[in-house]
Amino acid sequence: MIRIRFTAADFARVRFAPRPAPLQELNAALMMMCRPDEELLFGRWRQRVLRSLPVSVQALRDLVPAQEAPHFIDVFSDTLQEGLDTVRASRPDLVRSEIERVYATHTSPAPLWIRELHQGGANAWQVLRRAQHAAFETVVHPVWTLVQDLHQTEFTRHALAVAEHGIGAALAALVPGTRLHEGVWEFEGPERDITLHGRGVLLLPTFHWTGHPLISSLPDHPLVVTCPAGPGLPLAPTGPGGTDDALAVVLGRTRLDILLRLGEKHTTSELARRLGVSNATASAHTAALRGAGLITTVRAGRAVLHQRTALGSLLVQRRTGTRRANG
Repeated sequence: MIRIRFTAADFARVRFAPRPAPLQELNAALMMMCRPDEELLFGRWRQRVLRSLPVSVQALRDLVPAQEAPHFIDVFSDTLQEGLDTVRASRPDLVRSEIERVYATHTSPAPLWIRELHQGGANAWQVLRRAQHAAFETVVHPVWTLVQDLHQTEFTRHALAVAEHGIGAALAALVPGTRLHEGVWEFEGPERDITLHGRGVLLLPTFHWTGHPLISSLPDHPLVVTCPAGPGLPLAPTGPGGTDDALAVVLGRTRLDILLRLGEKHTTSELARRLGVSNATASAHTAALRGAGLITTVRAGRAVLHQRTALGSLLVQRRTGTRRANG
């Protein structure tokens, strides 16, 4: 559980990021790419991204040898250029201590360029800059316009929530399962207890992460809480060279067709007949959709009946709404 302790003055220093942060969105996307879960929704996206990453991005894997990244790449600048410059301007003592921290429990020795970065070598900084830039161009840039649009929607939604209900209620509603009680904001995450001491809080939505909120707590900086937002699906580009049906890319065409049909109850054999596939194939697809919480299955005599859940219907509605807007 993460606990953030507010005083009355601290509540006055809570703000919502007015624009998305390119490097933090990249960090979230790379974290999601490395997670083993949510394979149904993110599996194809992960495979596509991994196939397209240039060799220069390998340096980022060296920089994050285990599960946790060094804090000096937690940068929340509004533009990619400013973000890259901010990383380069990190204090040498912070860079050294963070590299030592992330490699402390790693059995393999750090690569040569990491050792040079530890010493402040200019060539090593160029390696890191090229890796971050290439990763952003490959993973985030194709959907950056969509990220900006989604961020503006989130910004407006939370601004209205604060105006109507106050900052306390808005914080409690920001992330499912959060709790604000007697000045302590609690939510799921690794055990941490943070007292603000007047630093302020920056709330930043991310559209490539579905886990617990991410915390950046650097000295002399506001506490940054990066919150999952958006549709809970990997973002897909639209327009030339992209796709206008992200859900089909994520689920696969057959599973999407099944999901679309299950606004009403169907048996496995009915789905198989309508889609022109075998009963075994239809059963395998419905099992995957059921595992992702998109459909339910109940037995009716010798048959089983499948139907969309509320989550499945929400995804379908979002898809059809997007298609109408694009049309």
